[in-house]
This record gives sequence, structure tokens and C-alpha cells, in this order.
Amino acid sequence: MSIVASPRTRATGAAYATAAYLLWGFLPLYFLLLVPTGPWEIVAARVVFSFVFCLLLLTLARGWRRIIAIIRQPRLLGWTALAGTLIYINWQVFVIGTLSERVVETSLGYFMNPIFTVLLGVFVLRERIRRLQWVAIGVAVLAVVVIIIGYGAFPWIALSLTASFGLYGLVKKKVGPAVDAVSGLTLESFWLLPVAAVQLIIVAQTTGITFGNVSTGHTLLLLFAGIATAVPLLLFAAGARRINLTVIGMIQFITPIMQFLTGVLILHEPMPAERWIGFIIVWVAVGVFLIDLALAARRSRRTHR
Repeated sequence: MSIVASPRTRATGAAYATAAYLLWGFLPLYFLLLVPTGPWEIVAARVVFSFVFCLLLLTLARGWRRIIAIIRQPRLLGWTALAGTLIYINWQVFVIGTLSERVVETSLGYFMNPIFTVLLGVFVLRERIRRLQWVAIGVAVLAVVVIIIGYGAFPWIALSLTASFGLYGLVKKKVGPAVDAVSGLTLESFWLLPVAAVQLIIVAQTTGITFGNVSTGHTLLLLFAGIATAVPLLLFAAGARRINLTVIGMIQFITPIMQFLTGVLILHEPMPAERWIGFIIVWVAVGVFLIDLALAARRSRRTHR
């Protein structure tokens, strides 16, 4: 416990988590550099090259004993398969949203994710939540209704990202420390290899594989997709072990803010008045959520003293 309380340890953890969320925030620009590669080939490349990268990490860190111990437990294997399915949905929807010029909508999904996580805590883990958290949930629901009615479109990308990443976090919580970050990502990628193979076969027979057929720089960028996927997840895992959930809860909004700014300022995606209204309501919900986190942290410190 003393290590966790160390100011240096907390600073290191905050730096790791911040780096992870910054990298996630830059992902839309990275995927746009991969054009003309389509979303199905990109995600297949992420799966394959993430798996290769994780195998290298396991070898260098001598982590094969840990992964063998997980393989011997069918229950843990089942959880990693479910986690792999959820993160695949998240990756695929995110890349589709990015390449279809809907980066602003992807940011909406990650703005709402912490609030959805609270709901999962209530209905799945039977946790009791505070009054301000209920207020944040109500305001977030209102925002979605406003966007659907005012903008005239169901935000399926945003809601799919919210649900898939929220459930992925729930699975990770269920598994706990029994599965370390590298072993977990290795197994999740392993389960997705057949899916990636099917996608590559379909792409090869339809639009054609772009890997190795565009330019040397493009090939290197696609190869790097595995590292770009794995590194933020590993940084996040390293940070989460060193800082409390209140700090994580505040830092995580770096990613959707960066994605929103990318969509509006760099990609110039349309922002009609009704979409602005919806986002402003979402930001009010986020503000209530952050105020609740700050108040809870203050009460916790007073109790500790």
C-alpha cells in the first residue's frame, strides 16, 4: 500500500495513463494515413501484427509461464475470448467511423463511456451509485435523445463504441489481476486470428489487399498498426496499477476531446446547431460526472485522515 501512496509512483502512473490516452486520441489521424486501405483490412492487420508484437514482448519479458498458467484455466480462457470479441467490435466500429468521416461521432461514444460504465456497475455488479451520478446518467440520455431527434440519425457508431468498450472494461474487471496486460492482449488477439483471416480473404477477393502494394511508407505504417494498438493498452495497464480510479476517470477525457477537435478543426466535419446542442448536453453530463468524482475523492481523503 505504501508503494501505491508514493507521490513518485502516482506521478509515474499518471504519466503512463496520460500517454495512453494521448496515443488513443491521435489514432484517427493515424488511420487516415492508411488510406486507401479499407477498415476491414486495417482491423485484420491490427489483429495479426498485435499478436506478433505481443509474442515478441512475451519472449523478451519471459512471460510464457504466465500465459501457460492462464491457458490451463478454462474459465479465464473464456473471459479472454469474450474480451477479444468486444475489443474487436470496438476496433472495427472505430475504424469504420474514422474512415467514413464520422470522427466527431466516435468522440461522442468515448465521452459517454464513463457514464455507461457507472450503469454497468449498477445493473451488473449491483453497486450503489451517488445522486450526482444519476444526474449525469439522466443528462447523457437526454443528449442522445436530442441528437437522434434533432440530427435525424441514430448515433450507432457512438453507442456501439460506448457499449463495446464499457463491456470490455467490465470483463477486465471480472478477470482482475489473474490475467496480466501482455498475456491478456496476446490471447485476445489469438482468438481474433480466424476473424482476421476471413476478412483478409474477402478483401483479397473484392477490393484487393493494399499491404505491400501502395508504397514502402504505407507498408511500414500498416505494419506499425500492431504496435499502435498494443502500446496504449499496455501503458494504460501500467498507469491503472499506480493511480486510483478517480484520476483515471478525469484523464480519460483527453481522448474524446482530441477526437472531437480532430473531427471539427482538422477534418471539418459538419456541426449543425442540433449536433452542437447534443454535444453541449453531453459535456454538461461529463461535468457533473467529474464534479462527483472530485467530491468523492475529497470525502475519501477526509475519511482516511
